[in-house]
Amino acid sequence: MTAVLETTATAPTVRRLRFEWPEDLEPDWSPQTPELACVANAVSMLMPHVEPYVVRSVRTAIDDLDDGLRAEAEAWVGQETAHHGAHARFNRILLARRPALRRVDRWMALTYRWLGRRSDRFGLAYAAGAETVAFMVARWVDRRSSTLFRGADPTATTLFLWHLAEEVEHKNVAFDVHRAKGGGRPSFALGMVTAMVVMAWFTTLGTLVGLASSRRILHPAAHLRMLGWTLGFWFELGPAMAGAVLAGHHPSAMADPVFLPSWLRCYDPETRTMPEWSMDVARP
Repeated sequence: MTAVLETTATAPTVRRLRFEWPEDLEPDWSPQTPELACVANAVSMLMPHVEPYVVRSVRTAIDDLDDGLRAEAEAWVGQETAHHGAHARFNRILLARRPALRRVDRWMALTYRWLGRRSDRFGLAYAAGAETVAFMVARWVDRRSSTLFRGADPTATTLFLWHLAEEVEHKNVAFDVHRAKGGGRPSFALGMVTAMVVMAWFTTLGTLVGLASSRRILHPAAHLRMLGWTLGFWFELGPAMAGAVLAGHHPSAMADPVFLPSWLRCYDPETRTMPEWSMDVARP
């Protein structure tokens, strides 16, 4: 039976950006705040594991969706697949330069292999919950992009901000697919909390290994700065997660950030490029 869900949203645009990475890319690509690169690198390592999982979960439901939502879901799959490929290429260089992270990468693979054995219903709930968390990350980063990425490598920064900008663009899709397949608030809450716990654990672990590899693990300033980021993020994420499980909530009700969506509109489909992030294009 085909699920019917009213949707007036426009399908996301699939952008397959081309990134040129030097083989000698410095893993600490944000020299003014090296710990930021460690955090972002740990998140990047998760992407080739989490995104194939959530893509498989949504694909199991696509044939049962109405035409409008099916088009959105197919575009969502295209975006997530593009993210996976871009991060995988970046990660190959990262793991070659930071071999201590390979063990963390194997643990990530084992975790998502285990999650992949859960039910399709749980997979959809995880996808919907993970997208809510990703949207909140995008909104938090958007307001701080000028300070977080000051002096950072523009190509690496563009990779992460392009990904986050598309998380804003498709923030409704996985939630709508989950709902169209009969998913309720309890399963969505479980998926969201699971996604948050897995992301937080592996981001913390990968960051600590990265700091040790760059010999900054004992720098008090690095830990104080990360503590400030963590407290600020959780201060915003906690209420947002609580609101997301309330009856009647829909991701479309969450206010979009300002800079990321406008910057995303600069994408050139002919060259498959967009202006690299710099202080000149960053939101004040």
